[in-house]
Parts: sequence; C-alpha cells; structure tokens
Amino acid sequence: MNRLSKKIIFLFFIVILMFFNRPLLAESFPLLRVSAYYQKDIEETQKKIEEQQKAKEDLEKQQKIYQQKIEEKRKEGITLKNELSILENQINKQKISIRMKENEIETTDLEIKNTQFEILQKQKEIIEQKNKISEILRLINQHDKKGILEIVVLADSLADILSQNRQFNSLQESLISFLDNLKEKKDDLIGEEKDLQTERQNLVFLKSDLENEKAKLGSSKIVQTKILDETRGAEWRFQSLLAEAITEQKNIERELSSLEKQLREKLTFKEETDLTEGEGEIIFSWPVPSGVITAYFHDPDYPYKRWIGEHSGIDLRAAQGTPVRAAASGYVARAHHGGMGYSYVLIIHNEEFSTLYGHLSQINIEEGSYIRRGEVIGKSGGTPGTPGAGYFVTGPHLHFEVRLKGIPVNPLNYLL
Repeated sequence: MNRLSKKIIFLFFIVILMFFNRPLLAESFPLLRVSAYYQKDIEETQKKIEEQQKAKEDLEKQQKIYQQKIEEKRKEGITLKNELSILENQINKQKISIRMKENEIETTDLEIKNTQFEILQKQKEIIEQKNKISEILRLINQHDKKGILEIVVLADSLADILSQNRQFNSLQESLISFLDNLKEKKDDLIGEEKDLQTERQNLVFLKSDLENEKAKLGSSKIVQTKILDETRGAEWRFQSLLAEAITEQKNIERELSSLEKQLREKLTFKEETDLTEGEGEIIFSWPVPSGVITAYFHDPDYPYKRWIGEHSGIDLRAAQGTPVRAAASGYVARAHHGGMGYSYVLIIHNEEFSTLYGHLSQINIEEGSYIRRGEVIGKSGGTPGTPGAGYFVTGPHLHFEVRLKGIPVNPLNYLL
C-alpha cells in the first residue's frame, strides 16, 4: 500500500469517526460536559443566601408587630405606663432594625462570593472547551482542503467526502460559536460582579446606618432609664416632669422667634458671606465631625415627640466635651447658659437663615459677636444630669437646627 492510499484511509477513518459514530465523538470531545469545579460552592452559597432571605422575612414580621404595638399605644393618653411601653417597643424594634441591617450586609457579601464562584466556574469551562476545540482543529489543520481535493481527484469512490468535509467545517464553526457564547457569559458575570462591588461600596453607607441604629438604641435606653429615675414609677412625678418640659420648650420657642425678628431689624449683615457656594446654594458645615445621626428631623421614633411635638432638628452623636463649630459665619444672637437646664447658642447668618446648637456643656462666645465658619463656639454635652443637658436628653450629642425665617427646616438639605 502506497503513501497516498494510507492517507486516504486515514482521512476516511476520521470522517467515519466523526459523522457515523457520534457517541464515540462525544466521548472523545464532551463539549457540553464540563467539570463542576465550583458547583458545590455555588450551591452551598446559594443555600445560605436563601436562609438569609428567610431570616429577613421573619425579622420584617417581628418589626411590624412592634410597630403595630407602638402605634396602638400612641393612640392612648400620655401616661407613664404608656410612655414606658412605647419606649420598650421602640427598643425592641431598633434591635430588629440592627439585625436586619446586619442580615443585609451578610447577604450582599454572600452574593458577591457566589458571583465570584460562578465566574471561576465559567473560566474553567472556557479553558476546557478551548482545549477540546484545539484538539479537533488540530486534526482539521492536519488535513487541509488541498489534501482533500487531491483525494477526490485520485479517488472517485470517495466523492461524498466533500459533503462530509462541509459538515466538518460546520462543526468547526459551531465550536467557535460555542466558545464565543461562553466568553459572552463570562463577560456578563464580570459585569454582575462589578455591580455587586458597587453595591458593596454602598454598604459603607449601610454600615453607617447600622451605627446610627445602634446609637439610637443607646439613646432610647438612656431615655428609658432617665424617666424611671426621675419618676420612680409614680404617675404624678411623671406628669409634673412632663409639664415642666413642655413649659421650658414653649418658652424657648417663644424667645427664639421674638429674638430673631428683633435682631434682623437691627443687624447689618456683611456683604462678604460664606453661606453660599456653587450656584447660589445655601451650604452649612457639619458642626461636629462624627456624622452619626441619632435622631432625624421630624423623626417618628423621637422619644419625646408626644411631649413637645416634632423633633425640630437632628441629633449628632458627639462625646461629652466635643468642640462644636459654627456651621457658617454670622452674628451670635443668643448664648444661653442654662445651668443644669438646657444651654444653647443661636447664630443668625443672613436675612433668612439661622442655626441653633443645643445641649452645650460649655459656651465660649459672647452674644452680639461676629464669628466665622468653623470657629469653636463651645463644647457638646447631653449626658443626663450635667450642665446644659436639660430635660430632653438622649445621651451625649449635639442638637443642631437650621431655621428659615425662624421656622426649623431639615438640616440635611443644607449640610455640605
């Protein structure tokens, strides 16, 4: 048998192998069967995600129960028993909120981990498919079209090889298409991972919210302890405390409203103001550095809401004695030293805006003086039973208000 005859027989064997014995081909090149390197990891992670989701649903149900109890008690009169019941349910609700945020953080971490496993799995699949494709292409390249044409010319009995060759080329195109498909899946997964990484960056804010929730929980416990200590469980002591608190708050609001109106008529504001930046927006600086908010503007869970109405500012967590800085330049309209009562500073910035700083344990500026943005005006307080804290204490913090024409507005709309 000459060399050309051997070549023809070999090619014929390949054609028979590929197109008349497909099971054998599938065994040699199992294109659709890939090793499940990370499948177990993916399944286990997915199971954990489902468990986290179930836990989240349970927590949401518990939170709704506590919220319902709070709303029911709020419909009743202001009594010591009711206020303590509301506080207890708020504390339990805040504990659930903390667990829910921790759950969300853990779930997102698991989703990121799961996506990474899927990407690794796809990368392995692509490598395997490339190897199998390379094996088949190597055989095709060994017997290119020129060699097949020669065979056809010299051996008419193998004329159908041309048809089989077209199928062979079609198989090659299918393999390349399959590889492109896998590459596309890999790109999709990488895109998903980028999305999850973005979400993970957002978790920085979620973790900040978690700190806020923990701070709010601590504040609620302080209020609960204070009420119990002040009243010693007696309803008449509670009502007396309530009356004093309401009277103090009304007196402060009356004084501030009158004071702002009178001073604006007398003051000549400096032309060079630092209150606006950019396109005329009103910008205030944070008076203390923490940025942790323990009570929001008109916070529905503010513990003294039923006593004095809506919370007129935001409470910023600050250790006792933290330096408090002016949020913008302006005139010191009021520097009230309350002794063991409520101490605060009111600064008027222009014809419309003013800021108030409450629960100050120390005041370093004089009424009528002009101060610059960032200048220290005093020190924070809020620890129960300390100078400047007053009645409405929820632990060490700064009460900060932004007022527009004497009316409190949400400070978060103006803080830089």
